[in-house]
Amino acid sequence: MSEHDIPQPSQRIRSTTVVGLRHNGKVVLGSDGQATMGDTVMKMGARKVRSLYDGSILAGFAGATADAFTLFERFEEKLQQYGGNVTRSAVELAKDWRTDRYLRRLEALLAVAAKDTLLVISGTGDVIEPDDQILAIGSGGPYALAAARAMMRHASSLDARTIVEQSLTIASEICIYSNDRLTILELE
Repeated sequence: MSEHDIPQPSQRIRSTTVVGLRHNGKVVLGSDGQATMGDTVMKMGARKVRSLYDGSILAGFAGATADAFTLFERFEEKLQQYGGNVTRSAVELAKDWRTDRYLRRLEALLAVAAKDTLLVISGTGDVIEPDDQILAIGSGGPYALAAARAMMRHASSLDARTIVEQSLTIASEICIYSNDRLTILELE
């Protein structure tokens, strides 16, 4: 194994699955519940999604739990500072995250869902709004994303919650860092 084969912090697997979407007027964000340390499952029912800003915004994380909680707090502070403007709050958090000596060491990704906005926020300064109204992060994210896209394209009679639930279940059947103990939140 050469030094190039050793995962660097920015290349590490984000061990979880979080998926969110907007479909038929509903916004839903969900995650699996598995928390791992190395190759050991430490907890089966972790909550990786939560509501923020008096229940009007949903957020989920992939990566180090303590880092994610710090980012949740910082993001909620930005929401308060910018009157609930999700995009502005995300951009300001990303700028701080990238430039602040303490924050830039945090290893996590945030997925944010509001009534009219879906965003992925990273520590490299990325604030990405998906084109297809679906976002997914974590090691199981690509599997959940593919499943959600297929269901939205070919099973449009499914409601948003069912699509998120089934996408997470499919990802849990493929990704060894995800399980089927789900937490799913919806915006009212």
